[in-house]
Amino acid sequence: MRLVTFQPSAGLTRIGAVVHGDRIVDLNFACSLHLRDARHESNSNRLAERYIPGNMRAFFESGTQSMDAAREALDYVTASGAKQGPGGERLVYDLMEVKLRAPIQPKKFFHTAGNFREHHEEAQRAGFSHPVLPWIVFFQNVDAIIGPDEPIIYPSHLTQELDYELELAVVLKKSGKHFSAAEAADYIGGYVIFNDITARDIQRLEMKSGVFSFCKGIDTFCPLGPWIVTPDEIPEPQNLAMELRVNGKSRQKSHTRKMSVTIPEILAHYSAMGYSAGDVVSTGTVSGVAAFSDDPKAWFLKPGDVVDCEIEKIGVLRNPVISWEQAHGAALGSQETTPA
Repeated sequence: MRLVTFQPSAGLTRIGAVVHGDRIVDLNFACSLHLRDARHESNSNRLAERYIPGNMRAFFESGTQSMDAAREALDYVTASGAKQGPGGERLVYDLMEVKLRAPIQPKKFFHTAGNFREHHEEAQRAGFSHPVLPWIVFFQNVDAIIGPDEPIIYPSHLTQELDYELELAVVLKKSGKHFSAAEAADYIGGYVIFNDITARDIQRLEMKSGVFSFCKGIDTFCPLGPWIVTPDEIPEPQNLAMELRVNGKSRQKSHTRKMSVTIPEILAHYSAMGYSAGDVVSTGTVSGVAAFSDDPKAWFLKPGDVVDCEIEKIGVLRNPVISWEQAHGAALGSQETTPA
């Protein structure tokens, strides 16, 4: 399944599944319909609320029964061609008529740096202050997460070197600690695209102490999406093509098989810190970032740019870049001033 968080109207957020590439099925209403018509449950609405809760993290926290209920409901609606829920609710939407949000708001976001040898090598060629070797881990600011088509806000008062980093990320389907790489597959709930936006000038200052966080955790610096693809659709996650484009021009192009350590090894290694259901773990970026190019100033992101992050079998995560003034100017300009 391709699991999405979407808004059919302002202020209303639902969980759905993408079918046929351009349709979204509302999983809660689908579950209720399936329970009523196929399972003959008299309290189908109440059971559907338990199986398909209102947000994606709660969905994963609900465990295997929620995933099974979602699959059964989706299969039932697809086979029957149903268009309405049990109370006449709209069941199917065109992808273009709803707003996709970030698919999940995790409790914790484990961030991997330095997993691709090619990224370390380009950093060395550029004279970066510290080696980029596996594995470096830190926590991302979950409040910086944005979804598909939401703008990356360029805070020019903070940075002049806004960079991109394409990554594959993993969503954990259950909590766990101290498990092995051989056991890691039991914890994978799905895969999602992550763009690790980085303020390089801030990062260089932070790296003088050997650590960094602020440079990657600023508001909107964590695009995530467009949906979570369950493992049954990606049986070989170490065999996926990856490409990032800015304004249609390729900047990063690589493959998940080039990881220095595998996804199971990463998940097992970090498990000592303890996972919660719905947590997200990134797996590192590939070569081609602006900072390590031959002409960084020309390649750094700027307002007006559009960034496309594509990973095979998942899709495309697209985000425009806008200025801080564009994002906040209207609100600031509308504020009334009080005479002294």
